[in-house]
Amino acid sequence: MKRNQLILIAIVIGIIGVAVTYPLWSPYFINDVVDEAFPELTDSERDAIRDMSDEQQEMLISMSEDNPEMANDTARSMAQDDSEMNDDMPGDEPLVLYEGTFTFIDAVHNGEGSATIYQLADGSRVLRFENFRVTNGPQLHVILSRNTPDTIFGDVGDDYVDLGALSGNVGNQNYTIPDDVNLDDYQTVIIYCVPFSVVFSTAPLE
Repeated sequence: MKRNQLILIAIVIGIIGVAVTYPLWSPYFINDVVDEAFPELTDSERDAIRDMSDEQQEMLISMSEDNPEMANDTARSMAQDDSEMNDDMPGDEPLVLYEGTFTFIDAVHNGEGSATIYQLADGSRVLRFENFRVTNGPQLHVILSRNTPDTIFGDVGDDYVDLGALSGNVGNQNYTIPDDVNLDDYQTVIIYCVPFSVVFSTAPLE
């Protein structure tokens, strides 16, 4: 058999071998690129998510693996414009009873600013936030808790006091404290996502 024929046969065998073994070695040379969008979000909401930091995006994606509904609602809330409040200082010369500072928990769940409980001249109490900002989230409420959780799924107890829905995620704001609440029993102000039982930020009181 001539040399050229041998070379041709070798080439044919080589091509057949490559074709047969392709499924085995091809994954090493092919990038499996995935760019899934969050489901049930509008185009503008997806664009807003793309503008978030890498850490925030990664955390939302990780959240979606465990709880897609919570991830979608949180992402949708974060994509909204800030809701600003600017309440005036209540009363004349109020007495400071307790005060604390909001904490950073992670890239998605974090707040800043002060939380102060005042007693007014008429004896009523009010919780006031100043220089306040918190990440937007679904159905955020302001609660008083006996506990001081330091993780998003930390225990807030089953006897916390709900002062109502958060008025805005940015700005100064006031919340009336019911007369029957014994403030000595509650150590922490918490920004709390009610439907998913998630802590967004805490302000331990002193």
